[in-house]
Amino acid sequence: MTGMLTPDICVLGAGSAGLSIAAGASQMGAETVLIEKAEMGGDCLNYGCIPSKALLVAAKAAATHRHTAALGVHFEAPRVDFRGVHDHVRGVIEAIAPMDSVERFEGLGVTVLRHAARFVNSREVEAGGVRVRARRFVVATGSRPMVPPIPGLDGVDFLTNETVFGLTQLPAHLIVIGGGPIGCELGQAFRLLGARVSIVEMGGILPKDDPELVAVLRNRLRADGIELHEGAKVVAVERSGAEVAVRIERDGENLTIAGSTLLLAAGRAPALDDLGLEAAGVDRDRGGLVVDRRLRTSNPRVYGAGDAAGGPHFTHMAGYHAGIVIKNVLFRLPAKVDIRALPWVTYTAPELAQVGLTEEAARQAHGEVRILRWPFAENDRAQAERHGSGLVKAITTPGGKILGASIVGSQAGELIQPWVLAISQGLKVGALAQMIAPYPTLGEASKRAAGSYYLPKLFSARTKWLVRLLARLG
Repeated sequence: MTGMLTPDICVLGAGSAGLSIAAGASQMGAETVLIEKAEMGGDCLNYGCIPSKALLVAAKAAATHRHTAALGVHFEAPRVDFRGVHDHVRGVIEAIAPMDSVERFEGLGVTVLRHAARFVNSREVEAGGVRVRARRFVVATGSRPMVPPIPGLDGVDFLTNETVFGLTQLPAHLIVIGGGPIGCELGQAFRLLGARVSIVEMGGILPKDDPELVAVLRNRLRADGIELHEGAKVVAVERSGAEVAVRIERDGENLTIAGSTLLLAAGRAPALDDLGLEAAGVDRDRGGLVVDRRLRTSNPRVYGAGDAAGGPHFTHMAGYHAGIVIKNVLFRLPAKVDIRALPWVTYTAPELAQVGLTEEAARQAHGEVRILRWPFAENDRAQAERHGSGLVKAITTPGGKILGASIVGSQAGELIQPWVLAISQGLKVGALAQMIAPYPTLGEASKRAAGSYYLPKLFSARTKWLVRLLARLG
């Protein structure tokens, strides 16, 4: 294809944000061009959410035998066919891929260009010899793994989330640099599948989550046999025979960790290079495109969405961005980003979920707050399933407005959703406390946590006085 295209909207990047915008815009009647130089589906489908969760399913299945003896059910230790695990992960990707394919989007009326895109001026993009002069552009090019400036790294082989799922043999000893969600999820998955795993983190693992709940997960990772090196600075890496050696400094001491395989999980950076943003008059910084709450860049014709627009790097955030962009571009509605009710989940075992403010952030923002807790140990369903180590923790104002909630435990990603709804709709804690929860369910723990807000008054001396007074009245 050559020449000039003049669509209503041109989307750069066929990841989660770009696909949602292109599909929605085209089906709503907008002439749409979608440009992608690499894999349709972007990071989430090919290198992120989907393959990592498929890998975790296999890992948790391999670990099932460790936890069933308490139920009176005994299994032999499993034999892990890692090539089979690889094929399972690929099969999941291939099953979902048609939904993100060129064929599907062309069937929706989208013009798809499989080339690298570059702005040539403030109103035009060039891709594979085609000029696109759109009414509006959306840069949704995603992010890429960050490669930290570690001495010696350029002399050793290493994996990132973009290459780790290509492994067909289980590593003997996987060293993970980075203790965020990616590092913890993949580290635990490989450990449960039989690899020795060491995680190195400069601070503490999962630093954006509530430390009280992170402690529960930390204990589980150690119980699984993962070697955690927190508060450790990576000084250098080097090849040591057939192994890779990672030299770290912790508490003034030097330590060398030697392993077979190195995985970098040290964060992500926006993928904005070689887009000609300067020619388009689009500003960027280290975090990504500089956008306002309507996701507009410094060029009023160009919007940003997803990881490219900075902020939390989640697929559901990209989908949320897509809605904001469509409202602004197609309907001229001044929709704005509001992440007060943005949830996130780390899909380890147990899962760790968060929405709104953590306790520390709530105290900094509001001063006096109420902390509500309900342990899984006091939930009958959790006890029946031998998942009693979890915890629901919620933070409210003294008046009962919900500021945030954290859950660590089985199915935390599902259990956090009523709290997401409550915060997004401005509900007070009473709405959750008064709901009728089916028994026995894990969801009762959230109801009990919410109900604990009322316990000090419910069992107070004043209440006892009132009950005695009413009793005297017959």
